[in-house]
Amino acid sequence: MPKRNATAAVIGAGDFIGSEIARKFAAEGFSIFAGRRNGDKLAPLVQDIEAAGGDIHARSLDARKEDEVIAFLDDADKHAPLEVCIFNVGANVNFPILDTTERVFRKVWEMACYSGFLAGREAARLMLPRGGGNIFFTGATASLRGGSGYAAFASAKFGLRAVAQAMARELGPENIHVAHLIIDSGVDTEWVRQRRLEALGPNALDNPDLLMPPSSVANAYWQLYQQPKSAWTFEMDIRPFGEKW
Repeated sequence: MPKRNATAAVIGAGDFIGSEIARKFAAEGFSIFAGRRNGDKLAPLVQDIEAAGGDIHARSLDARKEDEVIAFLDDADKHAPLEVCIFNVGANVNFPILDTTERVFRKVWEMACYSGFLAGREAARLMLPRGGGNIFFTGATASLRGGSGYAAFASAKFGLRAVAQAMARELGPENIHVAHLIIDSGVDTEWVRQRRLEALGPNALDNPDLLMPPSSVANAYWQLYQQPKSAWTFEMDIRPFGEKW
């Protein structure tokens, strides 16, 4: 395994997409700082990466709290220069508009938009003095379209996309690559599988290629990281071959 004197921070290192991102960048030699609400749930990821010879530091992190985000990224940067920060916090909920409470709307915005702003700002603060870095944000179909029942989620994802766009235009000339990855698909997780069965019936999972493996998302982020500065992508959208769009 190649070793780099660099850290990749994954904010929202859940069991599926976030963990696969961490595994991919660890396999490429990065030290990993992985954060999620309940840090104890990172134990399997730590075991996997360390067993493969990688370096990982797992933390409990509430990405909505400014002081926790600052401390998390500061610690990552002190361990080795922060070269990559990936914001992957999920907040996908579906409620009819009359059932969307003030608390739900505000909480989803805090999780999917406000916390992304905090992560991006603090990563930029550490990267600007060195004149380089990579800040990537996970988006969704809802980043572009407000579907029925998704007023809270789509508004937050629209907002995150706007934060990412503004940062990309400001930080690109400073040699910091900011990108927004739109996952226009159900990702192959137990929760998504169950939702598809409930919505589409017992044959909903007959074609496994209609769900996106989390490892495919991780590989897309790796492709973004590898792009030369002469041809940076701001927005990449990925979907399985059979997805209608």
